[in-house]
Amino acid sequence: MGLLDRIAPRRSDLEPPPAPSAVVDDPIFATKALSKFLTFLTSRPSPVLLDLGPVVGSNVTYFGAQLGCKIFVEDLYADLDRHVRERKVEKLPAFLKGRFPQPDASVDGILCWDLIDYLDRPSAQALADQLSRMLRPEGALLGFFGSAQPRDMLYTKYVIRDDATLKHRPYAATRGRQAILLNRDIIRLFASLRVSDSFLLQNNNREILFRKPA
Repeated sequence: MGLLDRIAPRRSDLEPPPAPSAVVDDPIFATKALSKFLTFLTSRPSPVLLDLGPVVGSNVTYFGAQLGCKIFVEDLYADLDRHVRERKVEKLPAFLKGRFPQPDASVDGILCWDLIDYLDRPSAQALADQLSRMLRPEGALLGFFGSAQPRDMLYTKYVIRDDATLKHRPYAATRGRQAILLNRDIIRLFASLRVSDSFLLQNNNREILFRKPA
């Protein structure tokens, strides 16, 4: 055995490098408004919840266990993607005006997530009008709003860990965020609602909880 053989192990003795992990943990962020939203809903008998994001099974389970509520999941991110792919974005406001079968004043809580960030102003106004229409007096709407323009073409699934933390699970989008709205612009969109709570988080995202006057 030569000197190099004694210093370095033979290739056959080398262990293969560990395989890279295929699973990347979703980042976890604090939420301040979710607990207030849940507290409101628990005060309502048999509340009705409208979720505008994609179906997240653990969220449905969480709300069912915490609230015993009826949940409607209407994936408007998928609707937006379809309009972008088909090059029919100009028809989105009209689509949104007829999108929801729910009657007036029939929903106790709405999870808007960050959908408004991806809409142009006419579409955002059409959506806000419909959400305000469906919300019951004293009902609550929770929306997330960015304060910086990200470069990634991604949506986010918000996965509830508990009432104080959310996992942010990114997935592919056909459209990036549009112009960042100022607080006054958001308030104008939901002119028939009032701001109950507003939080600027450490990740520079804003959470705004609206209530519908009695």
